[in-house]
Amino acid sequence: MRRCRLMPALLSLLILQGCAAAHPKDFSAQVLPHSDSQLPQLMVYVVSEEALHPMDIETYVTGVVAGEMPNTWPLEALKAQAILARTFVLKFVTEKESRYPGADISTDIAEAQAYDAAAVNDRIRQAVQETAGLILRTEDGALPYTWFHSHSGGMTETAADGIDWQGDEPAYIRPMPGNDAPDAPMQVQAWTAEFSEEEFLAACRKAGAAVSSCETVEVGQKGQSGRAVTLLVDGTAVNAARLRISLGSSKMRSTLLTALSASDGVIRISGRGYGHGVGMPQWGAYALAQQGISGEEIALHYYHGLKLVRAWE
Repeated sequence: MRRCRLMPALLSLLILQGCAAAHPKDFSAQVLPHSDSQLPQLMVYVVSEEALHPMDIETYVTGVVAGEMPNTWPLEALKAQAILARTFVLKFVTEKESRYPGADISTDIAEAQAYDAAAVNDRIRQAVQETAGLILRTEDGALPYTWFHSHSGGMTETAADGIDWQGDEPAYIRPMPGNDAPDAPMQVQAWTAEFSEEEFLAACRKAGAAVSSCETVEVGQKGQSGRAVTLLVDGTAVNAARLRISLGSSKMRSTLLTALSASDGVIRISGRGYGHGVGMPQWGAYALAQQGISGEEIALHYYHGLKLVRAWE
């Protein structure tokens, strides 16, 4: 059974009742009564300290927002990130086990979300406080996967094609314009990377493809956003999302490719955007916040048919 420090009564309400839904445009919601000491409690493994730390969920979310988004960004973008982060951790602790013994969740980005307590400032604290308890829900009360990424490159993607999601495609994830900020740094808007043939082939094999040479490399199947779903390496299909992780997601920054070539033992890849392309693009949240859109509306914008609910305040 999943070991979790969320209060049993509150966790039951979260899972079984899904909280009371707010109308997407008024953002008022039924609040579950509690005192500050009754906030869901987590045991968080902090990787940088190699230690377990008990903290309430809002304290954890504060560190996540600081780790995931610059603390100088518009308040409403930070508020949207807080809502997604809070939903993410509830989804995680109700479905998964942390890889770290004794922990409910960790600060390991390979497992969960980034975390940077040192970057917390008054703007981050305000974003978390003003969204206290706000989470997203599906129409039937389930907790959604609140995937997000840095820059969409123009269009978001399905979970199946963006992250090689093996389950049923969530109904709330649909490709849509990312509306990314035009003043986003050029290195997140477009990028180019080079890999040695040895490095590239090793990554292909790590991604599950039986390849031994790469005289030709080209895009195979594409998703709805134009992202590569597969690359053809000497005719052998390689899953692009898995390959991106194998090559390093900070090098092969997306699967929305604009150029691909292999020559003289070097594979050159160019593309647009930064991240897997599923869910909310953070530079899209930035742009919407600059337009005066509220954090609550931004959190709902990139997910189809979700509701904003308040689990506590």
